[in-house]
Amino acid sequence: MERRPTIVDVARVAGVSKSTVSLVLQNSPLVREETRRLVRETMDKIGYVYNRSAANLRSSNVGLIGLVLNDLRNPFFTEFATSLQMALSERGYVTVLANTDEDSNIQAQVVSAIIEHGVSALVISPAYGEEAATFDVIARAGIPTMQVLRKVDPRIDLFPFAAPDYRRGSLIATQHLLGLSARRIAFVGGLEGRAVTQERMSGYLQALRQAGMEPLVLSGRSSRTFGREAAEILTRDHPEVDAAVCFNDLVALGMMSGFAQMGRAIGEDFRIVGFDDIEESSQVFPALTTVHCDVAGFGKQVAATVLAWLEEQSAPPPESLTAVELVVRETSRRGRRP
Repeated sequence: MERRPTIVDVARVAGVSKSTVSLVLQNSPLVREETRRLVRETMDKIGYVYNRSAANLRSSNVGLIGLVLNDLRNPFFTEFATSLQMALSERGYVTVLANTDEDSNIQAQVVSAIIEHGVSALVISPAYGEEAATFDVIARAGIPTMQVLRKVDPRIDLFPFAAPDYRRGSLIATQHLLGLSARRIAFVGGLEGRAVTQERMSGYLQALRQAGMEPLVLSGRSSRTFGREAAEILTRDHPEVDAAVCFNDLVALGMMSGFAQMGRAIGEDFRIVGFDDIEESSQVFPALTTVHCDVAGFGKQVAATVLAWLEEQSAPPPESLTAVELVVRETSRRGRRP
């Protein structure tokens, strides 16, 4: 589905400047009648619809940006939301925030409600399931919308996608553990069949394939609870596994708790690498080795991208990935027990 025409499109087709189109929309007496008629005819021709409420917001240097997140309980998403909101606030924009709690039905409801409130743009980290109920509504509204952190709608020409480089993250995490002579490495967490799980696991699979090692994947919710369960499963059913790359830090922290309860020494008996580098990762004991995604910087970058899209009609590329790095801490730095 094509994007909604902008005043830049009107100006290009009519052969006039963007400021002339703006003056016509404001009914300015400075525009000659024949020019006014040409611009109006061009609007009808290309299907341009003037959003007066959005224009009023822009003229007062205050706009509304919708932010819809799948799991605001996760500190990773909270830090992203805070960073994005603060960056937008510095430019005079107000953020309307909604949490869907991984429920696609709630997502469809809140997105429709946010659109009705006249937002200028949407940023969404989407829930899985019934994606069309959300994204087809956005497409019909013609609102600039970015998918972030997760890509569920394949129309990235219409809904550009941005995220940290998940594949690279799990690749360097696995290579780190291989460099420590891990005998067998598991990938723990992430629901099976979800694109974000495949993306975060892809580097792990690549590294093991290159090393000639068989993968072991324990799929499950990206939560502390599942991490604790995974520690029990690995100890009971897979005693040969001595290292793990986790889907996120919450899973890793849950595993650390589970192993501690069983008396296994993290960093000695078992090495763990998380993913995201939430604040708690550096504060627990032992401190968690993890893939740093600079989610605060990512939030600022997304804000800048959305504002350039709105204010300069500079649409973002269909897909962009930001750099990640491994932060080595105690869960993978200690020596093995003799």
